[in-house]
Amino acid sequence: MFSYFCHLGQRGDVEFPYPAIRLTGFELSMAIGALESSKNEEKDPDEDAGWNFGRTIIVNSSREIDGKYMDYLSEMLNREFIPAGSLVRDYDDDDTGEAVLMDWLSQKDKFSCVFVSFGTEYFLKREEIEEVAYGLELSDVNFIWIVRFPKGDGTSVEETLPAGFLERVGGRGRIVEKWASQAKILTHPSVGGFVSHCGWNSLTESIEFGVPIIAMPMHLDQPMNAKLVAELGVGVEVKRDNEGRLQREEIAKVIRDVVVGESGGN
Repeated sequence: MFSYFCHLGQRGDVEFPYPAIRLTGFELSMAIGALESSKNEEKDPDEDAGWNFGRTIIVNSSREIDGKYMDYLSEMLNREFIPAGSLVRDYDDDDTGEAVLMDWLSQKDKFSCVFVSFGTEYFLKREEIEEVAYGLELSDVNFIWIVRFPKGDGTSVEETLPAGFLERVGGRGRIVEKWASQAKILTHPSVGGFVSHCGWNSLTESIEFGVPIIAMPMHLDQPMNAKLVAELGVGVEVKRDNEGRLQREEIAKVIRDVVVGESGGN
């Protein structure tokens, strides 16, 4: 993400040199919007090309994940980038708040469930919630879905999900409001896929725990991260239509391909 944004700022008149990171018009508009927003913020007059860093920079990544992108960024900025490895957060084994979810997962077959979460900084629009819900329903795969709304929004899960959705999915789905231990769920043997927005922490956790990613980027760096996931072979991106909208059939297809297809559980 850093190398792509820096390229747009310094060499935007030529294509990014790594073809795996090719954005659609919708994704490019998000990237340019984020770049313009960054440019409009107040800058240090001594800041070099928008990057006010020291000569050596330690990054939360590894050369196995994106070494060539570090090298390209180093060339553009004339700085050394040192990977610290993927810094995955630990969880508390004594946390009893997840007992119900863990019991539910333990009743499911190995690799038969997907964990669905879009992070803490992006809230799905009503139409996005609907497409994800129908996609999960059509996939016929077990799932745990973390659903969040902005603080003080007052929206309830029941009024947002499609009518009859909870009844139709029955015992193969669990909806959790606000929070659940992501690391704890991802390390459970019943989990065979992670429907993720591809925020960096989620991406590195999924790779560390060996859980295939069903990539559904929403904003900021996430479209680049999703394409990196596909390039590394650790997941599959859910394609949007030409207007950038999610499609339930595509969501269901990718979930099935990852969880029960040839790539499921590997």
